[in-house]
Amino acid sequence: MSENHDFGQWEFIGRRGGEVVTLIGGSVIAAVPEARRAAEQAGRELRFDFLDDRAVLALLRRRHVDEEDMFKAGFAHGVPLALVGFGATIYWGGVAQHWDTAVARTIYLAVVAAVVGTQLFFFVRSAMSHWGDPVQQNLRARARRYREIARIARREGADIPAHYPHYGPYPFAAKFHPEVDDLEPSGSEGTDDR
Repeated sequence: MSENHDFGQWEFIGRRGGEVVTLIGGSVIAAVPEARRAAEQAGRELRFDFLDDRAVLALLRRRHVDEEDMFKAGFAHGVPLALVGFGATIYWGGVAQHWDTAVARTIYLAVVAAVVGTQLFFFVRSAMSHWGDPVQQNLRARARRYREIARIARREGADIPAHYPHYGPYPFAAKFHPEVDDLEPSGSEGTDDR
């Protein structure tokens, strides 16, 4: 889990940097027939019990860690890429384009292209490793489906806060890969029955 948070028994963070949220019990979702049917169907499709509180809590905590990891990787590669690209553009506009020799300008552009190209390569490679990991895609697919199930329950009258569990719909990298086994167990340690 995140080093900065001491979670309570049924708490998780629904979005990177967001507030701590308390898990809505599976019994609340199961009380809504349409949501229960959606949870059972999704469970068969995604091999996950969406009404098991422990499994869902572990899923949401793992999804938070996944989001933190993606942010750190994007920040580590994206910020230097943006700074170098911005600095090179400003330097070109203010100094390099006014150099007397075309050879010096060509060398400058070649060096900038090599540096930006290398940084872009590492940025794309990092993004692909995070977004393309099938285990993490399974995690995102399950989290996405859980959000949809919770929204069905809320729409049908269940007492569920708006935007629960407080993260987006994952339009990308949320494909389920049934051939891939999870690396982490779906149950969480240290939680008691509700």
